[in-house]
Amino acid sequence: MTTEALESFSLDFFGLHGKSAIVTGGNSGLGQAFAVALAKAGANVFIPDLAPANPETRQLIENSGVRAEFMQADITQAGEPARIVAECLERLGQLDILVNNAGICKLNSVLEFDRADWDPMIQVNLTAAFEMSHQAAKIMVPQKHGKIINICSLFSWLGGQGSPAYAATKHAIAGLTKAYCDELGQHNIQVNGIAPGYYATPITLATRSNPVTNQRVLDHIPANRWGNTQDLMGAMVYLASRASDYVNGHLLVVDGGYRVR
Repeated sequence: MTTEALESFSLDFFGLHGKSAIVTGGNSGLGQAFAVALAKAGANVFIPDLAPANPETRQLIENSGVRAEFMQADITQAGEPARIVAECLERLGQLDILVNNAGICKLNSVLEFDRADWDPMIQVNLTAAFEMSHQAAKIMVPQKHGKIINICSLFSWLGGQGSPAYAATKHAIAGLTKAYCDELGQHNIQVNGIAPGYYATPITLATRSNPVTNQRVLDHIPANRWGNTQDLMGAMVYLASRASDYVNGHLLVVDGGYRVR
């Protein structure tokens, strides 16, 4: 290792100035945190979502001095991923980062979980992520750079009691991450995943509000607290930036140590 190589490294490696990112489902929840993290690092952000633009999300992004663009779209519909990518290119001029964040989760026992529960989760959590990645890759391969970041889960490893479709899609998105890495790495495209643990979001309110279930979760986390959205923002910036150019096919777990117990 040369002195020149050591001296060339700087915190600028974590900067995203001049980059453009798509964050699916970035209007609210963890997706909002991912979008704001990218903006704070300097990226312009394009958010396709079923819901209209969230004024709070727009303000948080624009406060960082970058552009926030929104598009109402259903990523599960045929042709929509291609239209989303085309619209991003039209408005922002480029696509450097794709974050496949949109996801849904319905709980039911395996005896009650039927196709009506299964199909929407497969479409949103897996098929849409595949199609968005497919369309993004068509742009990233010719330009010889790009970052695709899939939002995985602890249930990319665990059984997922009460939601077989959620566990199945999160196992599958981990596999998709590795498959895309295996083929796109040669084109200087990094494809990685972030696997959040248990976070204090609206979707976990019922669990956190019940003293028994709340303690059951905390007993499994060495950090002895639920995660907050800020805990994920650094991981997003790292995987989206030049600093992670030799990290590929990796699932970065951000869970306060949950998996070690």
